[in-house]
Amino acid sequence: MKKLIIPVVLGVLLSCSHSKAQEPEFNEKIHKEFTVSANSFMGLYNINGFVKVEGYNGNKVIIDVDKTITAKTTQDLEEGKRDIKLGFDQVSDSLIVYTAAPYDTRPKSRNCNCGHREYHLTLNYIIKVPNSINMSLSTVNGGDIDVTDVSGTMKVNNVNGKITLKDVKNANNIHTINGDVSISYTTLPPDNATYYTLNGNLSVIYPTGFSADCEFKSFNGEFFTDFEEIEKLPAQTIKNTENKNGSTVYKLNKTTLIRIGKGGRRLHFETFNGNIYIKKKS
Repeated sequence: MKKLIIPVVLGVLLSCSHSKAQEPEFNEKIHKEFTVSANSFMGLYNINGFVKVEGYNGNKVIIDVDKTITAKTTQDLEEGKRDIKLGFDQVSDSLIVYTAAPYDTRPKSRNCNCGHREYHLTLNYIIKVPNSINMSLSTVNGGDIDVTDVSGTMKVNNVNGKITLKDVKNANNIHTINGDVSISYTTLPPDNATYYTLNGNLSVIYPTGFSADCEFKSFNGEFFTDFEEIEKLPAQTIKNTENKNGSTVYKLNKTTLIRIGKGGRRLHFETFNGNIYIKKKS
C-alpha cells in the first residue's frame, strides 16, 4: 500500500508546481537630471516602492527610477503601460517628482483618480542631490526611505516601512506608522524637531555636547539614553479649553519631559509600541 501512495503524492506535487503561470510584467529604467540652485527644494511623493537619497557636492538632482508594472493578464498590463505617467515639475527653485497618472500622488491633489485597477505599479527611486537641498519625501508601501549626507531641512513620511537618515543636519519632521526610525546627526538638531512611529523604535544619535528639553510620549515603550547629564522635569499642566460647571479645569499632560545637558531647544519624540533611544555619537 505504501508503494502505491508515494508516486501519487509526488504526481500531485509536480502538477501543482506547474499550475501557476507567471504573471506578465513590464520593467523600465528612467533617468532624469535637473540643475538646481543652492538651498533649493525637492519634493518626492511615491506610493509603492523605496526611496534612496544621497547627498553630494554638486548642483544637479540625478534621478534613477526602476519602474515595474505587474498584472494578471497581458491586456491589463498594456492598460497600465498606457495609463501610467510620471511627473517631474521644476519651477524656480523647486523640483517636484510624483506619479501624475492615472492618479496624482502630490499632497492635497485635487485630481486624484484612485479607483481600482487590474495592474500594480512599483517605483523604486535612487537619487543624488546637492548636500544643501531641502526635501520632502514620502512613500506608502513596499519600501523604506534612506537618506545620507544631506544638510537641508527634511520632512520624511512613510507608512509601511523604515526611515533611516545618516549624517544629516536639519531633519525636522520624521513620521512613519509601521517601521523603525533611525537618525544620526552631524550637528545639533533644529529646534522643535518631531520624531514619530506608531509601531517601531525611535533611535537618534546626537553629537557630544547635545542639549535639549525632550518630550517623550509612548504607550508601550521605554526611554533609554547614554547621556549622563539628564534631569526629569516636573509634569506640566495645561488649561482645558472648556469650563465645567463654571470652574476652570486643568489636566496633567501625559508627556514626560526630560532635560539633557543644559536644555534649550525643544524636541518631540512619540511612539505607541516602541522604545525611544537617545545616543551619543561615538
